[in-house]
Parts: sequence; C-alpha cells; structure tokens
Amino acid sequence: MKPWTHAHVLDLACFSLDDYATVLELAQRFRSLPVVGARKLPALQGRMVTTLFFEPSTRTRSSFELAARRLSADVQSFSPAASSLSKGESLLDTARTYVAMGSNVLVVRHGCAGVPQKLARDLEALGAGVAVLNAGDGLHSHPSQGLLDLFTLARHFDPEKPSPAALQGRRIVIVGDVLHSRVARSNIWALTACGAEVVLCGPPTLLPSLFNAFTASPPPGQSVDPVPRRGAVRVVRDLAEALPGADAVMTLRLQKERMRQNLLTSLDSYQRRYGLNHQVLALCGRPVPVLHPGPVNRGVEMAGDLLDDGRCCLVDEQVRNGVPIRMALLYLLAAAMPDVKEV
Repeated sequence: MKPWTHAHVLDLACFSLDDYATVLELAQRFRSLPVVGARKLPALQGRMVTTLFFEPSTRTRSSFELAARRLSADVQSFSPAASSLSKGESLLDTARTYVAMGSNVLVVRHGCAGVPQKLARDLEALGAGVAVLNAGDGLHSHPSQGLLDLFTLARHFDPEKPSPAALQGRRIVIVGDVLHSRVARSNIWALTACGAEVVLCGPPTLLPSLFNAFTASPPPGQSVDPVPRRGAVRVVRDLAEALPGADAVMTLRLQKERMRQNLLTSLDSYQRRYGLNHQVLALCGRPVPVLHPGPVNRGVEMAGDLLDDGRCCLVDEQVRNGVPIRMALLYLLAAAMPDVKEV
C-alpha cells in the first residue's frame, strides 16, 4: 500500500487514485475476516473513537461503531439531546471534552456543510492531535458512503481484486435528487477519479444543468486536481436516454420534504418518470446492478420487488461493505499514531 498522507478524512475531492487504491485494498482484507464470533484485530487497542452525530443515523453510526470495535478500539457515543449543548456549550468545546478524555478519532455528522472541516482546523490550531472523519455534512460530502459504494461496485466487477481499475471505462448512472445529495457528490468525485463515466438523471429542479461542469475545475480549496484525468460527467433528463449501455445504476433517496419547497409536482409523477423497476432496468440492454444509499422509499425510488431481488440489487452488500470500509478509514487515520499494530 502507498503511504497515507491525510490527517483527516473530510472530502473525497482531495483523494488521489493511490488513496482510493489504498482504501479498497485494505477494505478487501478486512472484508475477508469473520463477521461473527469473538475474533477482533488488536490494531487500535488502546485507542478511542468518538462518534459525534448531530443528525439521526442508523447505518452510518452503527457501522462506524462496529468497525471501531472490530479493531479493538474503545468507543464513545455522543447524543446531542443528553449533552451540554442544550446548556449553551459550543461544538468545539464539546469536541475538546472528548479529546481531553483521550479520544483519538472524532467521527462527525452534522446538518450544516463545513462543520467537520472547521472542527478539524480549530482542533489543529489547538494542537489537539486528533483525527476528524466526516460522516456526512449538510449537502457537501459523505466520504465513507462514497467509498463503500465504490468498493461495492469494484467488488461486483472484480470480486477477487477490487480496485479503481475495475471502474475504468464503466458507465454509472445516478438517478434522482442530486442537488440535495451529499452522497451523489462524493460518488461523482470517487467514480470519475477511477475513470468511470457518470451519467446524472433527474428533473431540472433536483438536478441543475450546472452539474455538467461539476469536475471541470479543481476541487474547492485546491489549486490542482489530485486526479489528472477524470472520467466524464453529463446530465440527461430521461431514463430512456440515460440507461442504455449502463454498467450500474444508483438511485438516490427522494427527500419528501422537497415537495414542500415546490420542487416536485407529486411523488406519483416522479415515480413514473424516475422510479426504477425491472421493466425500466431492461433499458440497459443487459443485467446490471442497482444501488441505493438507504433508507429506501419503497415504490418511489425503487419498486419493492426490485429492492428484494438479490440477483441485481446490491443494497444489502452496501450495508455489509460499510463496516470494512470504515475499518480501513479508522485504521489509516490512526496508523500514523504511535503503537498502532500493523494488519
């Protein structure tokens, strides 16, 4: 594996191709470990991982905590409702409290974009020596979800050796509410880095045409793109145009609250135009895998029988792969710290 150079994991836009390869290689090694029983890796024994989730979460929080425990780390869970935030304590002071208790990695999820980045900068300024891992911030980024989706696709195309090369030249279609999806943004950065063509499909209110130029400039805050040659990104409006020739399809959760913002006429009209089922998938011209970051609105983004069809639906695989990907990220962030055992 290439040396890991990131003190934090905040956004996939700053990942190089070597970074993706390192994460996938390590995740594949962790994926091969037994998933039941008492066996654990001692890699992070004596380390502490704290999950600071200011938004509700089932999959992400649970898999991060399970990943930390499988690496023998101690785990602390933060609950906003039972914290001193209700008494006026700042987020930074809350984080400093956990650092003072011995936390080495803070896994942060927040409804406002940029909060994990700011927290990382503030803690660095204080010399805290703690790593921050972004578990989802506003509409900005969800790096671990983007990586587990990449890993799931790479394993599908090359089960024995999943790597960025498995995505080279593939056409991946992402359907739905791209505008409000941090998952979609992370997937675009990851997939194009690996040489995939990303086709975005959705109504103009949920997918502005400006996404055609999403990767045209260096990522925000960077003068040079760490990936010299990315795959293409293009926006189309109809599934009949987007799906032919696709190698995989990802559909996004339709956030029903968007209807209150007059962005959709109705759920029924959205389902008719952009909902996936077996008949619609036939437009691809061959069997292809279907992904969804969850939770799924059955009968809206995806028909129930398609969601339950293990022959093509990879939703359960995505959930399984979340643990080894998050094990890899936690290990890599802690690897630069003294006394971390090699795996």
